[in-house]
Amino acid sequence: MSALSALPFLKPVHLRSPRSSPGGQRRHTLPASEFRCLSPEDAVSVFEIEREAFISVSGDCPLHLDEIRHFLSLCPELSLGWFEEGRLVAFIIGSLWDQDRLSQAALTLHKPQGSAVHIHVLAVHRTVRQQGKGSILMWRYLQHLRCLPCARRALLMCEPFLVPFYQKCGFQALGPCEVTVGDLAFVEMQYPVRGHAFMRRNSGC
Repeated sequence: MSALSALPFLKPVHLRSPRSSPGGQRRHTLPASEFRCLSPEDAVSVFEIEREAFISVSGDCPLHLDEIRHFLSLCPELSLGWFEEGRLVAFIIGSLWDQDRLSQAALTLHKPQGSAVHIHVLAVHRTVRQQGKGSILMWRYLQHLRCLPCARRALLMCEPFLVPFYQKCGFQALGPCEVTVGDLAFVEMQYPVRGHAFMRRNSGC
């Protein structure tokens, strides 16, 4: 539900080469930049970023810590984290949904037989915002979904001011979402994961 700045879709991510010691021998270092699915062990780091990103704006988080652990245990393959030198800087968490549109139950349920990926939350660490990381991570996530046979489309709900951001990511607005959180109302948006056959054939999946 949170994303910042414009969308440099194909902006390359440069990986730093291994550092060398004064004697010329390489020593092991963490990757400068790494994308991977999250695990329950990442839940606390996820929640810390999410809490800072959302509580100051809406007073609540899309997912609480126990819900993060729940989804990362049931469907870790529907998450993606961006790590820089081992530190989580941005993430997306999703689950499967089995209906055409989102309902209140979609906030907490994972439907293993579903074909729609409900993107619960996208958040970026405060120290690296305004750098296009939300856009890049979403692009990487949508490429990741094309490798999952279960995923036919992606659904999300966002506040109206975020609609242009997600449109730049390729999402289409479906209209008002029936889900409400307190006084907040949302727009529901959809991305067709299938229907990109050429890209899938050439994605290495």
